This record gives sequence, C-alpha cells and structure tokens, in this order.
Amino acid sequence: MYVRKNFTFKGIMSFSGGHLIWLTAWAVLVPVFTEYLHGKGFFGFKVPWLPVSLVGTAVAFYVGFKNNSSYDRLWEARKIWGAIVNSSRMWGATVRSYVTNQFRDSDVSEQELQMIHKRLIYKHIGWLYSLRSQLLIPTQWEHINQGQMVRRTTEARLKTFGVGLFADEITETELPKCLAQEEINQLINSQNTATQIIDNQSQQLKELRDVDLIDDFRHMELQQILNDFYIHQGKCERIKKFPLPRQYGSMSFIFIGIFIFLLPFGLVTEFHDMTEWGAWLSIPFTVIVGWVFLMMELVGDYSENPFEGLGNDIPMLALCRTIEIDLKEMLGETDLPPSIKPVNDVLM
Repeated sequence: MYVRKNFTFKGIMSFSGGHLIWLTAWAVLVPVFTEYLHGKGFFGFKVPWLPVSLVGTAVAFYVGFKNNSSYDRLWEARKIWGAIVNSSRMWGATVRSYVTNQFRDSDVSEQELQMIHKRLIYKHIGWLYSLRSQLLIPTQWEHINQGQMVRRTTEARLKTFGVGLFADEITETELPKCLAQEEINQLINSQNTATQIIDNQSQQLKELRDVDLIDDFRHMELQQILNDFYIHQGKCERIKKFPLPRQYGSMSFIFIGIFIFLLPFGLVTEFHDMTEWGAWLSIPFTVIVGWVFLMMELVGDYSENPFEGLGNDIPMLALCRTIEIDLKEMLGETDLPPSIKPVNDVLM
C-alpha cells in the first residue's frame, strides 16, 4: 500500500516513464510521414478528427468501467482483511474468557489454562501468516508470469516497491514460533495449510469440550469464529483465484493501442489546418493525451490483483503484525515484535 499523499515525479516516471519513449517516437514519426507525403504532393492524405474522437470516447468509457471493477476488487480485499482483524481480536478475547475451569469438577492449574490460551492464539497467528503466504503465490494472469519484458519489470518492482523489501520469508520464520514442530511437519505439506490449521483448531476445541473446559454454548461460539475465518479465507481465495474477466482486463489494452495508433493522425490533421507548422505542434499533445490514456490503463491493470505483492497491494504483512501484537498483549506478553513500517513509501 502506497502511503505517501501524492506520487512523486520520480515515482510516476518509474511507473510509466518507459512508455514515454515509444509514445514520443510514434508522435514524431507520424508528422514526419505526413509532411513527407505533403511535400511530395499527396495533399489528400488526412485522417479526420471525428472518428478518432469517437474511438477515444468509447475507450474512455470502457477503461473507466475496468478501473471501477479493479477498484472494487481492491477495496473488497481490504474490507476482508479488516474483517480478519476484527475476528482475530474477537478470537483472542473469547478464548481467554471462555476456556476456564467453570464447568469442571476438578480445576486445572492456572498455568495450564494459560498454555491452552497461548496454544490456541499462537496457532491463529500461524494461520494469518500461512494465509498471507498462500495469497502471494503468483497466478497465471499476474504480471510476474507474463512476457519477458513485463516479467523483468515486475521483478524489479517487487524488489523496490513490493514484497522484496522484506527479504526474509516471513512464513518460515513465524510458523515455528506459533506451532509445534510436529504440527508444522504435518501441516506444511498440506495442499492448503491455512485450511488445515483452522481444522486443527476445531479439533482442539472438541478436545476442550470433552474435558469440560468449555460447555456446549461456548463450544458453538468459538466454532462460529473459526467458521468466520473460513469465510474470510474463502473470500480472499475467490479474489486471488478468479481474475477480472479477461474480456474486460485484456480488451481495454487493445482498445488503448488502437486509439494511440490513430491519435497522432487525427491531431496532425487538426493542427495542420491551423498553421503551416501545425503538424509539429501535434507532437507534445499526442504524447500528453496518449500518456493520460495509457496511465488510466496501467492504473486499472495494476489494481485488479490485490494480492500480487506489489506496491498497490493490501498491506497483509502489516495487518498480520498488528494482529499478532494485539493477541500477544492479550496474553500479557511484553516481548512484542515491532510494527511493520513503510519502506520506500510502501507499507506491505
């Protein structure tokens, strides 16, 4: 998540500056071509502005729809993780208040109760980091799996403005702190580790009910919170594993290309009628208009996958760490991990 109020000029250029090269080259090539034909006596070679403007209007509406859809995916992902934060705090508070000696004939020690609380809460922290790790696995349609040029650019962005800012593999370092080694060996080889962690939690609740550390009502309440975690996880997986429909995600790129191809021809015609040197005045306007449309396309394109590990993503690591700190404070711990801070104006 980019946290600076406004993008810097350097940031904008690093995001789209490379496209200005070919855009400027095309903006220059067209007036050179048309002026050459004009000098050779081909005065009738003109592209009227009206059809170009109609294409531009249609493209603007289409790209606007795509950007709205991309923003909806991004904002829904943020709402889901907000719900995960709330449910996680609820889990910590409920575990500590519900798992007690109230329904037992013979009390277990306070130290043993605290160990049970810690095991349930720590396992949930492990679920958070496992879910984050799973959501960062690249899918076929994400930028890292595209053509060679896009892939190289994405790899550079991951290192500068993405998950590469945190070189350590968080899941590998955090899971041993949250789960017993035998549980890690069992869970880490699962097809969906996060799902199995919640199932493991559910089985542990059943064991607590068997020894009367919770009653039926509390068992159902705690199980409902685990069910909420399944719902949150499923919503995240739906966004991750189902892309913005490609007829919308890819066709806008083609339409933008068609418009930018036609744009300098239409502008040259318009500016040529204004003055003798008008064709050359079309160059900066072609670059500006083309860049604006191109930026609209890029903004939508890099917003449609909110779990890609890039700078515009949901700050899952920061949210996981916030939840971890809250839950450990509930347990009375004072040796807390530091909050995740933005690096290069990006909070991951």
